[in-house]
Amino acid sequence: MLRVLTVDDSRAVRTIVRKQITEMGFEACEAEDGEQGLTRLKEESVDLILLDVTMPVLDGPGMLARMRESGNKTPVIMLTSESKRSIVANAMKLGIDDYILKPFKPEELKAKMMAIIGAAATVDDEPMAAAAVSSAPEGPAAAARQFVDVLVIDDMENVARKLRERLPPHMTMASYTSAQSGLAACREKTARVIMIDNELPDVSCKLLTRQLRLLQPQAALLAMALHSTNDVAKELKEDGFDDLLYKPFSEDAIHDFLIKYFDTQELLVCTENVFKVGPFRGKEDRIPVYFERLNTLFVDALKGAASACYDDVILDLTLAPMRQEKLPRLLLANIEQAKEQGIELRLVGTSELKRLLGRFAETSTLPLYETAQDARRGNAS
Repeated sequence: MLRVLTVDDSRAVRTIVRKQITEMGFEACEAEDGEQGLTRLKEESVDLILLDVTMPVLDGPGMLARMRESGNKTPVIMLTSESKRSIVANAMKLGIDDYILKPFKPEELKAKMMAIIGAAATVDDEPMAAAAVSSAPEGPAAAARQFVDVLVIDDMENVARKLRERLPPHMTMASYTSAQSGLAACREKTARVIMIDNELPDVSCKLLTRQLRLLQPQAALLAMALHSTNDVAKELKEDGFDDLLYKPFSEDAIHDFLIKYFDTQELLVCTENVFKVGPFRGKEDRIPVYFERLNTLFVDALKGAASACYDDVILDLTLAPMRQEKLPRLLLANIEQAKEQGIELRLVGTSELKRLLGRFAETSTLPLYETAQDARRGNAS
């Protein structure tokens, strides 16, 4: 668990800061002056220090100077008032990472803390593969973070082994048997999906998800749970999880998981205003999941096209599965979505698609183009 030390002689300030720290999912510890602060640092390690300037016994600059002289490089945010602005320049020379003016708003303190913790979380690591770079966070510090597709936190090692057996060989996975080691890994790696056992010993799932959200805001958080008569999905969503995967893992559940979180580019590839639908791969009873996911992706892609000021979109259905009713229904819904965005939808498909659309009154008159080039020119078949 990330730990933040607040050093301030004002009990009121420490109370406010402690509340903010705990709400963010961090552990808070306190000291009333610089000497007490140095003592705490000898007793335990911390990830960030919030340091007041004016204090009895030993003030903030004095504590900071002794910290740096001893080689302690813990990030520091200095708390100061308007009348103490002149001190900031000297504090910068001693090695503070940022400062905040009193009185401050809670959201301002949170932003400052996350900026420092986010920077401190990057470490020197081996270069990422070229294929992973596009999925990693942006910014110069992100280049040092190692990318992993799935990060697993479960105290039973067999869970990770079973999951690894079911994931495609090209996907990367890292596993940890405790919340502490998992959190430490999340400071060094960037994960696309984080999977957590919902019954880790002596761990609050709600607190853990809050910490992971702060460290990995881009990741999807999935709980791993046993089947139960209770509404587990609802309970876990209230704890902050995005989704649920039941144990033991079934082939269908893993298939749905892969489609939802890793096959986005295969299901719908968007190049400017040309959307190409990918083929369906899997058991026939999973076809509803395919169309459900495709519809979600298409709605999001339409919004992107509208934002880019395209007034028409070419939808290439050449590889789409020809399923009676499902594909026509998807098209009708998407055409309505396009109209709401002020976009004309032009369909590209095969003669088989033309025959399928001709079976239904609602789709029989839809223009169909053989190629994207024909769609651009408006030459329907």
